[in-house]
Amino acid sequence: MTDYRKYFKNQTLPGMSEMETDMMKRRPLPPIQKPYPAGAKLVDLPKPEDFRGLSTASLYEAIANRQSRRIYSDEPVSLAELSFLLWCTQGVKGLIRDGLVTLRTVPSGGGMHPFETYLAVHNVAELDAGIYRYLAIEHQLLRVSREVRTTRVEITEICNQQPYVGQGAATFIWTVRPYRTEWRYGEDTLKDILMSVGHICQNLYLACEGLGLGTCATVAYQQDELDRFLGIDGENEIALYVAPVGRISGEDSIP
Repeated sequence: MTDYRKYFKNQTLPGMSEMETDMMKRRPLPPIQKPYPAGAKLVDLPKPEDFRGLSTASLYEAIANRQSRRIYSDEPVSLAELSFLLWCTQGVKGLIRDGLVTLRTVPSGGGMHPFETYLAVHNVAELDAGIYRYLAIEHQLLRVSREVRTTRVEITEICNQQPYVGQGAATFIWTVRPYRTEWRYGEDTLKDILMSVGHICQNLYLACEGLGLGTCATVAYQQDELDRFLGIDGENEIALYVAPVGRISGEDSIP
């Protein structure tokens, strides 16, 4: 039962001189983000400079009021609000190291940022329902699925029938491409990835508080079904974390 505890520890530090990662072998660094087809039609998002002042809460207020919220109204989220949330959680501020590494709004070990952000969109103004992937470098959306019939129902079923998961305006789903971090950190990859996705999700919580929105992250889902829902292989890219977002309705005091 306690075997998993070894993953809390840095596996490689005692024998660093013996560790040989692909970075040490000078193998190419995998791409910053998952490629997409040339000529794909992308959805433009409001730029960061366009939503300055969108958040109405101070940082103190956002931290003080932060809580998991599972009750959402039927009011849509605006495209500007969605753009703000995407930028807060995975926004790219610049490229370094010959364009191979990004500086972002969240930390990640070695600047590897191995995550992709998918959205199951249900009720966002100016955006058709469906599944999208956020292209952080371009700050645009790529439509992954044009099927709009059952995104609410499917994501709810996949997340063990937790009704709130499909009741928001959009559901954030973060995946990881492990090799992006394995390339640099070898056996310490798991620990780094799990800490880094926590940084991302906390930014979502705080950004939601600033907009009068709510979120409640969950890892209670059926892995294979969620991977299939997103159209990923579950090996080189793996679904990791789910967080619905919606406008707050009523009180939900569970932390």
